[in-house]
Amino acid sequence: MPRLAAASLAGTAIEFYDFFVYGTAAALVLGPLFFPTFSPVAGTLAAFATFGVGFVARPLGSVLFGHLGDRRGRRPVLVVSLLLTGASTVAVGCVPSYGTAGVAAPALLLLLRFVQGLGLGGEWGGAVLLTAEHAPAGRRALWSSFPQVGPAVGFVLANGVMLALSAALSDAEFARWGWRVPFWAAGALALAGLWLRSSLTESPRFLEIDDHARVPLAEVVRHHGRLVPLTAGAMAVGYAVFYAVTTWSLAYATERLGVSRTVMLGCVMAAVAVKGALTPLPALLGDRYGRRTMCLAGCTACALWMLPMVALLATGEPLPMFLGILGALLAFITMFAVVAAYVPELYEARVRCTGAAVSYNLGGVLGGALTPIVATKLAEGGGRVPWGVGVYLTGVALVSLGCFALLPETRPVPVPAVEPAA
Repeated sequence: MPRLAAASLAGTAIEFYDFFVYGTAAALVLGPLFFPTFSPVAGTLAAFATFGVGFVARPLGSVLFGHLGDRRGRRPVLVVSLLLTGASTVAVGCVPSYGTAGVAAPALLLLLRFVQGLGLGGEWGGAVLLTAEHAPAGRRALWSSFPQVGPAVGFVLANGVMLALSAALSDAEFARWGWRVPFWAAGALALAGLWLRSSLTESPRFLEIDDHARVPLAEVVRHHGRLVPLTAGAMAVGYAVFYAVTTWSLAYATERLGVSRTVMLGCVMAAVAVKGALTPLPALLGDRYGRRTMCLAGCTACALWMLPMVALLATGEPLPMFLGILGALLAFITMFAVVAAYVPELYEARVRCTGAAVSYNLGGVLGGALTPIVATKLAEGGGRVPWGVGVYLTGVALVSLGCFALLPETRPVPVPAVEPAA
């Protein structure tokens, strides 16, 4: 299990590095380079729109790779999705700017972001299922939480490279070529990920299935029609909170508050690093007290913290901004540390890859695709404190709280010891 968990963590870290490096670039530099005829706010909105396309593609990727995972196994999903995401990320770093290629530049950007989303749509389901289906029932949430650490590692890695380049280069050099370097680095990371995953064995639970679903998506819709939208709605708050603090806040702080790129990236990276380090703790609690219990607690914390978070962010001071972001991420990980065990347990094994991946990634569309765009628009016309953003995030948290309340608990019930016969 340690070797398997490490390989899953490394793979998700690499794929989310690819996804996050685009989000950081969209917040900092893509607007002026690819939408120069727009106003600064409109350019940022357009860049975030291309960012959102990746989320729209993720459910489609989960259908494609979910079919592969339910029909052919979880392991092939990990290899193909990693190749697809890595290749498209490297290609983004090669796209010429609007000044060189005209309208073809944003069109190519849009296409490659869509391909990125397809690959990531398959990654989560494959990595989580391979870990969860190997893990002992009593520690399934703990072992499944390691792939959930991967996004934090990928984010810190992506933004660490961006931070180093931002600090070392002038604004002109960063805009001309510096922002492309993290995208090119994705090629080497993808090769490393393929090497790590080459030794993984197929899920024992998949090998036990005698009658594989012929069309997994059709079975999910037919037998789990209520479960999919409820799960997607439950997942929405995690995406909304995470991308509000890691993507929208970068643009808001640098453009509206005049905070330097280096300071803001440092605040966000530090908070994400703490969140990643603490991820196994709520997973342990999820094994002990239940997955749904932790999700309800995390949702409630999100609903209570969003307004204080935007107030702290609006100070423009490093320590309050860090504390505001950290509080939001700790509430977020209280839920998302256990969903890697929770969501797959909601679906039967023969359609688990499709059901878990589709519902998880639909939550990304609801919460992640729209949040940077909506938050940017809400913050545009208000005062210094973007209260509208806090109200919006609180509303998403309450919707997700209702969805979690309607979902069942899945924590395995311990089998009592058999007493010896008298």
